[in-house]
Amino acid sequence: MEETLIVTLILNEEAAEYFTDLRNQHFPAAINYLKAHLTLFHKLPDDPFVYETVQEIGRQQRPFPMEVAAVRSIGNGTAFKIESETLLQLHKSLQGKFKSILIPQDQQRLWPHITIQNKVSPAEVNALVTSLNESFKPFQITAKGFAVWTYLNGPWALNETYLFQENSL
Repeated sequence: MEETLIVTLILNEEAAEYFTDLRNQHFPAAINYLKAHLTLFHKLPDDPFVYETVQEIGRQQRPFPMEVAAVRSIGNGTAFKIESETLLQLHKSLQGKFKSILIPQDQQRLWPHITIQNKVSPAEVNALVTSLNESFKPFQITAKGFAVWTYLNGPWALNETYLFQENSL
C-alpha cells in the first residue's frame, strides 16, 4: 500500500500551543491523535516531487500574518476560521504544481481553519461555539512554514518541516 502524505502549515509556537490546548480539552480523547493544525493538502503521494516542491515554495516565502477571524461549527465539530490572502495565494500556487496528483478534495479552494473539536453531537458543538463566542475577538497568528506528514490510519508521522525564510524576496 502506498503511503499518503499530508501537508500542513506550521503556526507560530504560541498559536500552536493555544489551539492544541483547546483541542485537548474538546476533542474526543480516544481519537485525538494530533496537535492542532491547519491542513493544506489531505492526500498526496509519497513522492520526492512533493518534498522538493514544498521546500522550493517555502524557501521563497516569508513568514506572514493570518487573522483568526471567527469560531465556526463544522457540522460535528468546531473550528476557528482563518483569513489570509497570502495563504490562499500560496495554496493556489501549490495546487498548480500538484495539479496532476490532487484528489478532488485538494482541488477545491482552500477554506483555512483549525479544528479543535470533531465527531461530537450537535449539542456539544453548539455549546462550545456559544461558549467560545462569548469572549472571542479576532486575533493574529503567524504562518512559519510547511510540515509534511505520513498518514498512519489515524495518527500522523512527521517527515519534514520547511520553515519560511525571514529574508526571502
